[in-house]
This record gives sequence, structure tokens and C-alpha cells, in this order.
Amino acid sequence: MQVVYKRCSGLDVHKDTVVACVLIREGGPVQKEIRTFPTMTSDLLILHDWLLARGVTQIAMESTGVYWKPIFNLLEGSFE
Repeated sequence: MQVVYKRCSGLDVHKDTVVACVLIREGGPVQKEIRTFPTMTSDLLILHDWLLARGVTQIAMESTGVYWKPIFNLLEGSFE
């Protein structure tokens, strides 16, 4: 069985930026939107709100080193 999430995001985490890709699979063709966010707390909160506004429920994160930790801490209560 293949699990397909209707609204999900992938995050590519770097020291100074987070690149977020949202995929929405409802109805017709898959919609894809990509945005880049700085890693300051205020910008990560904007990322959080952007993901919520798109109805994202699951997130996969790729990171080098420890840069994922503050992002995980801000997002863990709202997303799987």
C-alpha cells in the first residue's frame, strides 16, 4: 500500500535559509509551491503560518548538522 498525503511539505534546512516545498494533491494535477525563508525566529513563525494556511499536515525535513533543531521545535506542535 502506498501512502499519499493530500497536503504535505518538504523542508531543506540550511544555516541561513529554509527552502519549503508544499505539494497539494486534491482533484486535478498536483499543485507545487516553493518558498525560501530566513532562519530567524520571526521568519520561522511566518513559515509556520504559511504551512498552516495551505493546510499542510505532514512535513519531511532534510538538514545538515544541527540547523533543524529550532525549526523542529517551532513546528512540532502543529504538524506531523
